[in-house]
Amino acid sequence: MNIKELRYFHDLVIHKNFSKVADHFGVTQPTITMAIQRLENDVGAPLFIRSQSHHELTVTPGGLQFDRHVQTILSELEVAHLELTRAKQDRIHFGLPPIIGNYFFPAYTPALLDAGLLQRLEVDDHGSSELTRLLQKGVIDIALLGSLTPLHQDAFLTQVITKAPLQIIVAPNHPLARTTGVHFKELTHERFITLADEYVHAQAFKQATRTAGIRPKVAFETHDVHVLKTLVAKNAGIGFLTTLAIDPSDNLITIPLLDPGAPEFFVSVATRANRILSTPGQALWDLLVKRN
Repeated sequence: MNIKELRYFHDLVIHKNFSKVADHFGVTQPTITMAIQRLENDVGAPLFIRSQSHHELTVTPGGLQFDRHVQTILSELEVAHLELTRAKQDRIHFGLPPIIGNYFFPAYTPALLDAGLLQRLEVDDHGSSELTRLLQKGVIDIALLGSLTPLHQDAFLTQVITKAPLQIIVAPNHPLARTTGVHFKELTHERFITLADEYVHAQAFKQATRTAGIRPKVAFETHDVHVLKTLVAKNAGIGFLTTLAIDPSDNLITIPLLDPGAPEFFVSVATRANRILSTPGQALWDLLVKRN
């Protein structure tokens, strides 16, 4: 069993045609046929059923199960190739979600400059869900991720570095501005300015409204936190935002939620569990973890 045979096999599962697979890899059809026969001998089970009369190829249940493992192997090999290539460089491919990048990460800039790390960063700016996917694929080395609970994934090594509440935000002249706390169910008739689905806030908003048993009125949805805060400040609606993203200059009032188990915004640093970081990468990890 070798990597070429696994690639042939996976391609055959997809196309179910020996000729197409042979053309794809630039080999003869007998090469593919013999490779599959060797695999079937190695695993001790048929992987395909060949119908001679109809020239059809069907993947057996065992073949489908084997393909799941093959996909994992091929994916890990691709990640390993990326990581080994990256190990020769002194760059750090770093994932940074917009809210964390704009409102939390800048506080690290002086320490990063002193450590000579800032100039080594190649930043990927995406939402936490997309960064998690890129981290799994080995496209990035380290990421700061936002979540509603501490991250616990077997594939990742993670460390919470801070957390902050999510609160209702309103304009100073909004009637709610005079309150010191509010239950989410009291906001049934309010108009919300919300963040788009790539933000963890969208999950928190759905969770809070579902728990409160209300159908919120969404006046506007945006991909831009600055736009959300500007619209709320102009009294176009109210918002739901982590206090990490609120600055005194925003001219906004924050109102704590009084509901038990009100959502919190966690910031964690993460890397692949089996990733051996480069010296600059390890220095970045240590700086992020030890500063908190």
